[in-house]
Amino acid sequence: MTDLLRAAGAVVWRGEESRPEVAVIHRPAYDDWTFPKGKLKTGEHVIAGALREVHEETGMTVRLGRALPPVHYFSRGRLKRVDYWAGRMVADDGFVPGEEVDELFWLPAEEARARLTYEWDAGLLRALAVAPLESVPLVLVRHGSAGARNEWAGEDALRPLDPEGASQAARLATALPAYRPEVLMSSPSARCVETLVPYGGGIKVEPLLSEESQDPHKTPVLVGDLTVAAAVCSHGKVLPALIHALSGKDVHLRKGAFAVLHRLDGRVVSVERYTT
Repeated sequence: MTDLLRAAGAVVWRGEESRPEVAVIHRPAYDDWTFPKGKLKTGEHVIAGALREVHEETGMTVRLGRALPPVHYFSRGRLKRVDYWAGRMVADDGFVPGEEVDELFWLPAEEARARLTYEWDAGLLRALAVAPLESVPLVLVRHGSAGARNEWAGEDALRPLDPEGASQAARLATALPAYRPEVLMSSPSARCVETLVPYGGGIKVEPLLSEESQDPHKTPVLVGDLTVAAAVCSHGKVLPALIHALSGKDVHLRKGAFAVLHRLDGRVVSVERYTT
């Protein structure tokens, strides 16, 4: 639906996973109590929009966990979709009351449920409780667009991103901060490395992620042994089997797209797929 309004936000939490507190905000223009969220800017990735809106409304930086069910409702005659994630607070610049948000409270889940204005927000709290809050994200990225293989005269491993691929890499760089990857790993192919470069340096090149050297046993072990948040870039001929080996899920990614595998004690507890 081309007329769909898009927004994004998070249920921000802190404290012990067994007894979390969540941040609830008051908006004077609507006189309601809700979770931080807001409309996406033109061309903004939905994950980047969630990070920005949370920071603008609360002063907090969050690390996103698993996605929560999106909320749909009509706003001024147009259907609106709001995407939400569980978001653990990792930094706080301090809440500053303003015209859009004038109050913020940290509340236990039961108290928050009683204060919330909308039933769909209560539904987000219920979704928050059905799976572990703490997980380790593994972001598996298919490289961005790199033109046609048969139109590249040089060695295929040197084929670079085209302008569309560069744009996809730039958008990916706005989404990856949500997961705060400590490890960046890539196939040696230029198009894979270049897909991660806009996010930052320190990219480890790993031949087992290449089309030529992938191994159905060694490659999943290599990636599965990562115990910290990580972003890994590889190819369309590698990633479906890798994702299936790690999660049991059949996930196919377009160029520039990525899957987020949330892991707990080495077990994948959810799989999400996003485009750029």
